[in-house]
Amino acid sequence: MRELSAETMEVTGSRGGGRDVEITDVQTTMVDGNFPWTLVRVYTDAGVVGTGEAYWGAGVPELIERMKPFVVGENPLDIDRLYEHLIQKMSGEGSVEGVTVTAISGIEVALHDLAGKILDVPAYQLLGGKYRDRLRVYCDCHTEAEADPDACADEAERVVDELGYDALKFDLDVPSGLEKDRANRHLRPGEIRHKAEIVEKVTERVKDEADVAFDCHWTFSGGSAKRLAEAINDHDVWWLEDPVPPENLEVQEEVTKGTTTPIAVGENRYRVTELRRLIENQAVDIVAPDLPKVGGMRETRKIADVANQYYVPVAMHNVASPIATMAATHVGAAIPNSLAIEYHSYELGWWEDLVEEDVIEDGYIEVPEEPGLGVTLDMDTVEAHMVEGETLFD
Repeated sequence: MRELSAETMEVTGSRGGGRDVEITDVQTTMVDGNFPWTLVRVYTDAGVVGTGEAYWGAGVPELIERMKPFVVGENPLDIDRLYEHLIQKMSGEGSVEGVTVTAISGIEVALHDLAGKILDVPAYQLLGGKYRDRLRVYCDCHTEAEADPDACADEAERVVDELGYDALKFDLDVPSGLEKDRANRHLRPGEIRHKAEIVEKVTERVKDEADVAFDCHWTFSGGSAKRLAEAINDHDVWWLEDPVPPENLEVQEEVTKGTTTPIAVGENRYRVTELRRLIENQAVDIVAPDLPKVGGMRETRKIADVANQYYVPVAMHNVASPIATMAATHVGAAIPNSLAIEYHSYELGWWEDLVEEDVIEDGYIEVPEEPGLGVTLDMDTVEAHMVEGETLFD
């Protein structure tokens, strides 16, 4: 096996400036937000602790516990080597894609927070510096009457006027009442008219006040996706997200090249190796990796670098707590082609209470200048909202 531990690689050189640090422990705690967020902490013999987050999903904490022996005793500043080390050690357990990559992502984010604190620099500095001081946030909007075009338009107006966002997203995989068979992925003409009406009502209501994207959650056939994209082509659609299932790249490419409506894809792909194919085949107009799922901060940076060679912007998918949201902010600051970061928890009143700092203000996130990610967990809030049966960090 390709072994990348410090011992095997003979990485034993003494480091000055307080950089001879060893990882002593890795712990997780799951918080019951609008998703079960997996928070990760990496501890060191220097008393410095890094906090990260993995995308939600069954088995993630167990996989992180499984990987702990591979990083304990290692220097946390070797982020890239440790990431590749975990990918290699977990190759027999699915580190090509899926939940194993997600678990590694949580550790990788914590390492960036930890390295920034040890070196006394913000995490974006570890990624090459910054292009911008603040990141635009798009608000994923919902309403109880999710299939009512007027209700969606009302909510769009409220989120813009009352909450201050100038970028929004609504779901289009909502029931129209005209479905005959939801399993065959085919959209009947009436269903397309219904979805086009949602698009029309929302975009007309906010007009130039906000950009609006629409999410399909991998629901439709290639033919239906192309007909839907054509039906909304005359409206001001920021992008149409995940109109077809993610497995068949050829269908995705055909849909994207068959319409001038911008198509966004990426949250269900893993690591730069998978997203590279989307980008190089020009099967995507906007790439949307989910940082704590796709491989972490450096992996997202690598995806953005490939996308930049094809002049493709990056709109990071994000259903996370403030921890991974801030990790995405640092990456978004460090890449030239950042478009926006998703915010999926505007209906969760305590989301921002999970950290001690303010995060989103008037639809934007200021890039922190504090070391690491620049946010501090509020342990009282974490404890108050832990998933039943979980144990708080030491």
